[in-house]
Amino acid sequence: MHENRNWLKQASGCLWMSCVLWAQILSLQAAAPDYFQIQVVDADTGRGVPLVELETVNHLRFITDSAGRVAFGEPGLAGQTVFFYVRSHGYEFPKDGFGFAGTRLTIEPGGKAVIKIKRLNIAERLYRVTGEGIYRDSVLLGEKTPLAEPLGSGQVAGQDSVLAVPYRGKLFWFWGDTNRLKYPLGHFWVSGATSELPGKGGLDPGDGVNLRYFVDADGFSRPMARLGVKSGPVWLDGLLTVKDEAGRERLVAHYAHMKSLGEMLDHGLAIFNDEKAEFEKVAEFQLGDRVRCPHGHPNRRRDASGDWFYFGNPFPVARVRTDLKQLSDPACYEVWTQDGWKREAKPLDAAEERKLIKTGKWKQDQARFQPVDVDSGKPLVMHYGSVCWNDFRNRWIMIAVAQGGGSSFLGEVYYAEAPELTGPWLRAKKILTHSQYTFYNPVQHPFFDQSGGRVIYFEGTYAETFSGNPVATPRYDYNQIMYRLDLADPRLKPAQ
Repeated sequence: MHENRNWLKQASGCLWMSCVLWAQILSLQAAAPDYFQIQVVDADTGRGVPLVELETVNHLRFITDSAGRVAFGEPGLAGQTVFFYVRSHGYEFPKDGFGFAGTRLTIEPGGKAVIKIKRLNIAERLYRVTGEGIYRDSVLLGEKTPLAEPLGSGQVAGQDSVLAVPYRGKLFWFWGDTNRLKYPLGHFWVSGATSELPGKGGLDPGDGVNLRYFVDADGFSRPMARLGVKSGPVWLDGLLTVKDEAGRERLVAHYAHMKSLGEMLDHGLAIFNDEKAEFEKVAEFQLGDRVRCPHGHPNRRRDASGDWFYFGNPFPVARVRTDLKQLSDPACYEVWTQDGWKREAKPLDAAEERKLIKTGKWKQDQARFQPVDVDSGKPLVMHYGSVCWNDFRNRWIMIAVAQGGGSSFLGEVYYAEAPELTGPWLRAKKILTHSQYTFYNPVQHPFFDQSGGRVIYFEGTYAETFSGNPVATPRYDYNQIMYRLDLADPRLKPAQ
């Protein structure tokens, strides 16, 4: 009876919050005629482009929302012609005779202007997945949006590095450190949410993701992996599903208890407790070995030798049987070597290959994890990313960030293919660029693949961290942005 009262109290609270939210939206929409609508669209597709910066001559900056809209409501500029600089990562706007990339608009309250921008990126920017005010300007303008909570959910201001996997009929999403608006410190013990699968109640991935966060009593995204630690953040990776001894599907991940960005206190295996909706520690691994454990974004593959999970970030260099007991035992893991998969050996990863090439012991063409930029011909140092099988290409494909790959230190995203998980990964094509801004830990979501794998979706963390840029993008910074890539695009052929 006590549990029922708590459930009713929580349900009433959620209903009250929903009523307040809709009241706020309706009050904002009532003021819509006062705004001048500016929408920036892709010149080729006509779709609204998120994350486009419009700046006036007196340095008023406006950033388009996930529909490419800006609700412009500067009363002092009503009725005037205003010049806007137009810029966005991986897009370009034509320059005038004086070299200014921008356009003039006459501001009429209740009016609308459409700006067409050319996409240079091969990947298409779709929308922001997390954070506050995802469709803020569209709501102000009274425009229809695809999300159930267009202004954001879980009181989340920012979230780091996504993990996602289908589990028990839903999609489960987890992130690292999470910012809140209430105070500069949010929480650091993993956030979580669920959504419905496309075609089973979920949105088309081209439209968005309706996230339902696990929240605390205040409605803020709550910790999902506290694991009993008293201090220091907890991060997850290596998220996967596996059956236990009773044949039940279980959600499993590698946890890392950190002292700082680069110092680990302990790590091991954690399993999701469905009743408590949180991860619990089940095994602790040897501190010095970060290879013989689930990590990165796993792949499951069956071959003549059996059924395996493969791990790497991005290149798979470790594997273990698809068995919960073996997942919990580092001694059961095999690593990739010059002589194939071995248990008791040092892994031959990308860093080791670079050492062999640098010392003259190997030639570049002997390496399996050293892709070359097809445009510049230079070898790439791949940072983080994911590898997935693709039916359309009948190949393994990689989406990953290159370290120091261009106009940003960790913001240049590449596409590559290989006949096997272990390569050879020979050529890579840049599909996404950023100007002095970071886009790290990209991950493809194969459960969103469309047209037989021809169209794929991936997202990553957009952040000023490590970029050297002193100005963080409002609302977008430290949040996840979704992209779409058509593998039939002829610009990808050099990497295929």
